[in-house]
Amino acid sequence: MAPQGADLFGAAVAERLARQAPLAARLRPTTLAEMVGQEHLLAPGRPLRALLDADRLSSVILWGPPGTGKTTLARLMAAGTAKAFETLSAVTAGVKDVREVVARARARLGEHGQATILFLDEVHRFNRAQQDALLPSVEDGLLVFVGATTENPYFEVNAPLLSRSRLFRLEPLGADAVRTLLARGLEVESATSDDEALAHLVDRADGDARSALNALEVAIVLGSGHASLAEAEAAFDARALRYERDEHYDVISAFIRSVRGSDPDAGLYWLARMLAAGEDARYIARRLVVLASEDVGMADPMAFVVADAAARAVEFVGLPEARLNLAQAVVHLATAPKSNRVYLALGAALADVAERPAGEVPSHLRDASYPGAARLGHGRGYDYPHDSRTGWVRQQYRPVEVEGRVYYEPSEHGFEREVGQRMRHREEA
Repeated sequence: MAPQGADLFGAAVAERLARQAPLAARLRPTTLAEMVGQEHLLAPGRPLRALLDADRLSSVILWGPPGTGKTTLARLMAAGTAKAFETLSAVTAGVKDVREVVARARARLGEHGQATILFLDEVHRFNRAQQDALLPSVEDGLLVFVGATTENPYFEVNAPLLSRSRLFRLEPLGADAVRTLLARGLEVESATSDDEALAHLVDRADGDARSALNALEVAIVLGSGHASLAEAEAAFDARALRYERDEHYDVISAFIRSVRGSDPDAGLYWLARMLAAGEDARYIARRLVVLASEDVGMADPMAFVVADAAARAVEFVGLPEARLNLAQAVVHLATAPKSNRVYLALGAALADVAERPAGEVPSHLRDASYPGAARLGHGRGYDYPHDSRTGWVRQQYRPVEVEGRVYYEPSEHGFEREVGQRMRHREEA
């Protein structure tokens, strides 16, 4: 047994470390009720909350950006479970550490009937061999595996381990959630702040609670207990940009119109302005994907591929690196030939669907794959285009009510000119 003095000394060290810990660590929730954000997982009745409340947690992977609560959730699992809780960091642990955890779990289950949860932080840092060492124990239920990662687990986690785990995605915290945390931080620090300073911290945090609280702590120190906008700017080393609700819509409008207007420099300027103001990169990416089909369309079919790739890069790579992917997409879309003919064609087709009678599907186009379809005449008279030397045959593909209606008329811009020539050639043939 350790001497009483040693216990007192250890308690004193723990107390001093707690006082010296960063604000984000001191504000770490101790109950689910104190958690901010992730309501889609943790609100009463939601899937993860139900598992935690019932202490019926099965193997899970927590995937989300930094500062969204992955490690905090793991700590709450440890506090609320009757199972033993072991934790490893993939940054420092190896196969030997995993085997030791497995051995302890087996002994614990045999001697006391107690199951074990293993929390593995930064699971994407484990290589394939290290992950494979976990698999048998997860597969036979000896370990309940909880992994946390900022990287896409479909790329970074072995498929067998991923298939045996439920995937829960944590989202960046919303502005209200970050503001709530900052208010708690001010209370803990017995400090005050200007509204503009808090707004700047919320904008720059980009949904990262740890980043917001760390910056608030710096701003409070700089302001000797009161964080003004100047201290908040210094804490993030970034100038605050006026970007309220009206500016959000005005700037995105200017951005879209600049790219549509084929001005890559203007597109890059508005992109930089949005990124500097803390605009959600996923929102920017979504607008580019829409623009690729709405304003470029078939004039450059690769524009859609490029925009979609940029959107995936935002998810896979994340900021700040994904800024380059967005910039490349902006330049490609701005310099691409433009056509809105796909947009107009869909609008015309939708109008006909809404305003004209909905005719029957022609019998030769109906599904003929099931027993009895042939007796109904389904598929009879259908000409298979691949049987033609040209790969194309003229036949009716629409109800008679809209036969002959023209929706898509290619422009003379870019690749769409070739599309138009191909369509005219078929008509002439």
